[in-house]
This record gives sequence, C-alpha cells and structure tokens, in this order.
Amino acid sequence: MSFLDRINIGNAITLGLPKELHLKGNQTNAALAIFYVPYIIVEIPSNILLKRFKPHIWLSGCMITFGLVMMCQGFVQNYSGLLAARFFLGFAEAGVFPGCFYLMSMWYTREEVLRRFSFFFNSSTLAGAFGGLLASAIEKMQGLRGYSGWRWIFILEGLLTIVLAFLSYFMIVDFPEDATWLTEDEREFMQARLMNDSNEKREPSSMKAGLCAHFKDYKSYLVALLFFGENIVAYSLTYFLPTIVQDFKYSEISTQLHSVPPFAAAYVFSLIISFASAKAQHRLPFILFPLLVALAGAGILLNVHNNVRVEYAAVCLVAMGVFGAMPTALCWYIMNLGGHFERAVGSAWMVGFGNIGGIVATFSFLAADAPFYHKGVCWGLFGGE
Repeated sequence: MSFLDRINIGNAITLGLPKELHLKGNQTNAALAIFYVPYIIVEIPSNILLKRFKPHIWLSGCMITFGLVMMCQGFVQNYSGLLAARFFLGFAEAGVFPGCFYLMSMWYTREEVLRRFSFFFNSSTLAGAFGGLLASAIEKMQGLRGYSGWRWIFILEGLLTIVLAFLSYFMIVDFPEDATWLTEDEREFMQARLMNDSNEKREPSSMKAGLCAHFKDYKSYLVALLFFGENIVAYSLTYFLPTIVQDFKYSEISTQLHSVPPFAAAYVFSLIISFASAKAQHRLPFILFPLLVALAGAGILLNVHNNVRVEYAAVCLVAMGVFGAMPTALCWYIMNLGGHFERAVGSAWMVGFGNIGGIVATFSFLAADAPFYHKGVCWGLFGGE
C-alpha cells in the first residue's frame, strides 16, 4: 500500500490532474520530487524509533498516517496544496520500507531471507501493475459527487490503506526478543541462531557507536551509490510509465492497462533471479545480469522510434532488469551487517540515500522532451551502469 499510494500520482497525471490544478512548466515534476525530501531525512530516525516503540505499533501508525494524507491529496485545489500533501506523504511513508527490511533481517538467516526480501520488495512491482488496473477502473467514477476520476484514485486508495493499517496492528510481529507468542526457550534459540549466522559479535555498544562505525566503512557509500542508480530507473518507470505509454498513442484507459505488463514481467523475472541467487548462494552475478538486461532495453529505447511493439518490449526489459537487481542488492548489503544497531542504520541509509535517485527521476522525463525522452533514457543508462 505504501508504494501504491506513492506512485498512483503517475496515473493521476494522465487522467487530468495537471490540467485541473493548473500546473505549468515543471510544477508536476516538483510535486513529485518534494516527496523525497522528508522521506530521505526521516528514514534513519524512523528505524531507531521502530526499535523503541515496537514494529506493530510504529509501522501500523505510519500506515494510518500516510493513508490519511493520501485521502487529503484527493481534495487539493491548487499547486500549493499538492506540494503540501506530497511533502507530508513522504514524511509518513519514510519508515515503512527500511523498517520492514530491518524487521525481516532480524528474523531470518542470510540463506533464508532473500526470498522474503524479494517477495516483499516485489510487492512494489505488483503495486505498479495493480495501480494501472485500479486506475482504469476508478477512472469510470469520473464526475461522481462532483469529483474527477483522479481524485477518487487518491481517496479510495487512501481509505483502503487506513482499513489495512488497523488490521496490520494485530498482524505485524515484533522482533524475536519481544515476540510474546514465543516461549523463552524459543526466543533464546532464535537469537542464538541469528548470532551464529551474522556478524553479531561486532555489535556496537550504542546507537552512536553504530552510526560512527557505519559511516566509517567505505562499503556503505558504494552500495548506496548502487542503489541510487537503480532507483533513478525504478522511479522513472513507476512515475512516468503511463506518460511514456501514452506517447505510443493509446487512449486514456488503454494507457492505464498497457502500464500493467511491464510491472508484471518485472515481478516474475525478479522472483526467478532471487530464487536462483538463493539456490546458488551467490549475489553479485545475480545483480549484474539483470542490470545488463535493463541496459539493453534502454539502448533500444534510445535508437528505435518507429516501432511501437519494439519500444514497448524495451520498456519491459528495463523494468525487468532494474526490479530484478534491487532486492538482491538490498539483501546482500543488509545481511552482511551485524546486530540491531548496524542493521537499523544500514537498512535506512541504503534505502534513504538510494531514494535521492527518486528526486533525479522526477526531473528525468520532462514534457519538453516528449515523445522520445532521450534525457530520461540516458539517465536510465547511467543508473544501470
């Protein structure tokens, strides 16, 4: 729901949001970009608070908050209101992704966790696919109660998020040492099992020591740059895929429906890559191969402009490649960190720094560059490299 609420604005843009709010020039792109300012800043503090308040409280609270903000976004009347809604949406969503990765890393060993990471991460690709289908259905509510179809997208998806948030309070598990449904012996077994699997012996004595140790390690910056590049491509697709497809001369409803297959293909491909990596117990080759697939797709988009089928297939290749590499890269890094402090900081750092790529992505596909968007495709090549 977090990712669906974040990216549904891409569908709303093709359904008349800029026209109704009288957006001009790059104001649409600025509204997309402002989401990432609080999102990036709040992620590390959020993971620290996650440990203090317990996951079932913190994560469900985040969900209720961004669900409310999403509903409010459906009632904005001008550019300023849209900016405010997007800013607070980024603030509310900041803790969800890194918090979930942090929580999963404290339950499973390195051998077990990649499949879980992949299923969770690829919920974002399912959100991209489902978002297109949902938008095509909700658009039929155009004019109901005097609201445009794009407003109903925000209102209904925000309401669904709030309902699921109340359920998640009872469904989200806490860390093994706090899990009340485990016996004392089971909690000790889980902690010993994870300690044997990880670098737990290097657990810093405090959060401050964990922060210092993390930011002194050059590998933290290398993996953050990797995720930054991947996010440029991923967010370019999630926000602008409907716009790119629309330039293939499809109707509004057909545009929403044609935005589904690239994400569906990415979901299947990413699961195949993750399961193969888990089986082989290697990570790097299963990061590089999908990135090569994405680069091939971007190369086709740069050079082919007169064959819609080939261009559409190339979009699918880009989606498959970038979403195929991201969960494996995240897993590789986070699971080589030891203990609560390092994983709390490391997961938030990688996701937070990587999401700077989201800011770049929002200005990659400008209306002035239509219909070929060479600048955006070049950013995709940079991200893949």
